[in-house]
Amino acid sequence: MLTKTNYVLIDYENVQVKSLALLKGEHFRVQVFLGPKNMKLHRELVFAMHELGDRGKYIVLEAHGKDALDFHIAYYLGVLAAADPTGFFHIISKDTGFDPLLQHLKAKGVSCARSLSIEAMPCFRQAAASAIDSNRASDEGKSESSAGRVSVDDMIKVAVDDLIKRKTARPRTPKTLRSTIHARCGKDLPAADIDAVYDALVQRGYVKVDGEKVTYSLPAVPGTSGLETS
Repeated sequence: MLTKTNYVLIDYENVQVKSLALLKGEHFRVQVFLGPKNMKLHRELVFAMHELGDRGKYIVLEAHGKDALDFHIAYYLGVLAAADPTGFFHIISKDTGFDPLLQHLKAKGVSCARSLSIEAMPCFRQAAASAIDSNRASDEGKSESSAGRVSVDDMIKVAVDDLIKRKTARPRTPKTLRSTIHARCGKDLPAADIDAVYDALVQRGYVKVDGEKVTYSLPAVPGTSGLETS
């Protein structure tokens, strides 16, 4: 079975990616979008792009403008999707402004997603989740304490319930939100579990991230209607 091509469009103004180690497979194509102010690149990124050969490409904006880089990414995404409708298209960015476009493309049958990092891309997140489940299953019977461990879905529910109860005391930055999830779901949990919960909250629309600012659109408390926003 052939693996579909994965196109990774990196918003370097928004996310300063360093490592491309996970994207060495032949089915990955990488485009790094640079704004006029991106005068310096991490050496590891430069070397990694060189190793990709024609599978890696820089898109450099000469002029500065509001949301200019976002429009360029949207344009190139459309070009790539038209050329390869069976591909999977990833945008690496913290900018939630891409989400309505991706939702529209999904409705048209285009496979696409926005991730906060390369490590958080669906293909790697699913692999991590499978590894976590596999490790937990293998540990059952070795230790009675493993019976008390919960699934990622359970942790998502715990995190959402906790955020609803916090009301005006909810975390206002991605960093404090991750710390809150970690404290509420279990301080002994590995970072991969916390990343999976955080990414799920964003993907499901419960959490909206704009740079270093976090807002919420959580399920309503039972007995009320609509969503609880803040």
